[in-house]
Amino acid sequence: MNEHYEEDGYLLVRGVFDAVEVQEMRDGLARILETVEGTASDRNHAWVAGELKGFHDLQYHDAVFTRMVAHPRLVAVLTDLIGPNVQLHHSKMLVKPPEQGAPFPMHQDYPYFPHTQHSLLAASVHLDDTDEENGCLHVVPGSHKLGPLDAQGDAHTVDYPLESGIPCPAAAGDVLFFNYLTIHGSGVNRSSRTRRNVLFQYRDPADAPVLREGVEEHVDWGMGLMVAGGNPEFWGWRPRFRIRQVELVSG
Repeated sequence: MNEHYEEDGYLLVRGVFDAVEVQEMRDGLARILETVEGTASDRNHAWVAGELKGFHDLQYHDAVFTRMVAHPRLVAVLTDLIGPNVQLHHSKMLVKPPEQGAPFPMHQDYPYFPHTQHSLLAASVHLDDTDEENGCLHVVPGSHKLGPLDAQGDAHTVDYPLESGIPCPAAAGDVLFFNYLTIHGSGVNRSSRTRRNVLFQYRDPADAPVLREGVEEHVDWGMGLMVAGGNPEFWGWRPRFRIRQVELVSG
């Protein structure tokens, strides 16, 4: 597995999650969406014209995702790709509704959370059968070897059309792993089917973030959970949070 990932920058692994586990995650997403409905938190991503629900820190919303980010079959692949020490960076959900699910332009994840050793990878967990009609991911094989590219706009897009990537259709329970330098994107959901994914981002804990004016820009509540091995860097750097309580008003 590692050789394919090192060469192409991505790896599709079939059947990481079984049907029961997939349904548990679907139910978890439904509970999250029900909780935010009608509140200020119920919003779409600002850079897309269609519908796309995306919320971070799933393990703080619903306990099913606490179990899934450290699932033994998932961790077995992660330790092969990253090494013996694997740390969760963040998690999020991406839900493309039928017939109007928004595309996501081609981009690298690097600009959102740059690191020094480029160990970061995404594990895109498919909760529905996904094909080009309902907006599956496209990746550009080997593009991680180009290093960080110039990016434009809020979505940090790169000058590659969707057609430059190969489509990665997948079944529910499959996981697409890809490095955060690998160029990827997805098309519109033109089908009558929902496309639900959860995205878990992982890193080697020894891979320090790139600081901008002394600040790590992308810091989530869930950052730092160890899913394999240990964290030899724990005492060297940790995120510091300042808490401000905000009351959300529904309606």
